[in-house]
Order: sequence, then structure tokens, then C-alpha cells
Amino acid sequence: MRRVRRVRRVRRAWLWRWRRNPLRRRSDAVEAWVLLGAWTLTVLCGVLAGVTVAGSVERGMARERVEWRPTTARLTEDAVGTSAVPAAAGGSQVWAKVGWTAPDGSPRAGQARVRPGTAEGTPVTVWIDRTGRLVTPPASPDQARVRSALVGTLAGLGAAAVPLACGRAVRSRLESRRLDRWDVDWAHFDPLWGHRTG
Repeated sequence: MRRVRRVRRVRRAWLWRWRRNPLRRRSDAVEAWVLLGAWTLTVLCGVLAGVTVAGSVERGMARERVEWRPTTARLTEDAVGTSAVPAAAGGSQVWAKVGWTAPDGSPRAGQARVRPGTAEGTPVTVWIDRTGRLVTPPASPDQARVRSALVGTLAGLGAAAVPLACGRAVRSRLESRRLDRWDVDWAHFDPLWGHRTG
């Protein structure tokens, strides 16, 4: 029974701006509508932006998996160097110049990561796009889902922050006006009491 009363009190506290009440001012109703609109827009903008961006990122990565393909390139120099970077499969790799043939048959050259000490002329696998440019290996479907979820979440939070900040700014302005109105009312009624307070 106490829990039911407590729930009713919470509902009354939340909805006091919406109920008819002789103490409710017009600014209270305006503030209630501003809060409702700001929270509604915050949720809608956040969800819509997040879902849209996540879908776009995932479609882009799926297109990369279809369009990008591995090809064989040959080292045009010996792979030596001290600028080693960790390799995904273990060990270290260095940048070396490679040459390959683009889909249109034209020769291309660039740099790819290979194991140190690889001799000139050794075939290595590189990834290229439709135009024959070097690209990184495309993300797997699982990686694409994780990346699109992260990017979508960030985009959703960023989009949701705009109406939330606007709502807070409007509410702050309403609060400032309400306090100014209190000062005016206080200055009007204080002399009627016959003494000064404060």
C-alpha cells in the first residue's frame, strides 16, 4: 500500500506542470512543453542519426568487401630497414616498394608492408580497389558490425546533444525570466507589508 502511495506521489510530482492548478504559472506550462519537446527531439535525433550512420558505414564496408580484391605484387627492392611496425600475424614488418598490374593493365607502384629481409622480386599479396590503387584489407563482417555500431553510437550521441543543449538553454532563459519576475513582484508587494526585508 505504501508503495502505491509513493508511486502516486512520484507521478504527481512529475506531472504537476500539466495539471490544472491555481499556483501553476504560464511559464511552468511553457517549461513543461520545452522539456517534453527537448527530450523527444533528443531521443528521435539520437536514434535516427545513429541508425542512419551505422547503416551507411556498414553498407560502405560491405561494398569494400565486394569491390576490393587481393592481387599479387612483386618487391622492386630488398625489404630492409629499421622502421619496423608490429604485424597482425606476429613478428615485425617494414615498408618496401612493390609493383603490380592494375585491372586496366597499367603498371602501378607503391609501398606495402612486408617481412624484413624479403628479397627483391618476391611476390607479396596486396589489396587494390577497382581503379588499381593500394588499399588496406577490407573489414570482416564482424569487424564491420562493431565499427558501424561504434560510429553510429558516436553520431547518435552527437546528434542528440544538439536538441538537449538547446532545450537546456531555453529552460535556463525561462528560469532567468522567472527570477526577474519574482524580483518585480517582490518589489511591488514588499512595501505593502509596511517594512523592508533584507
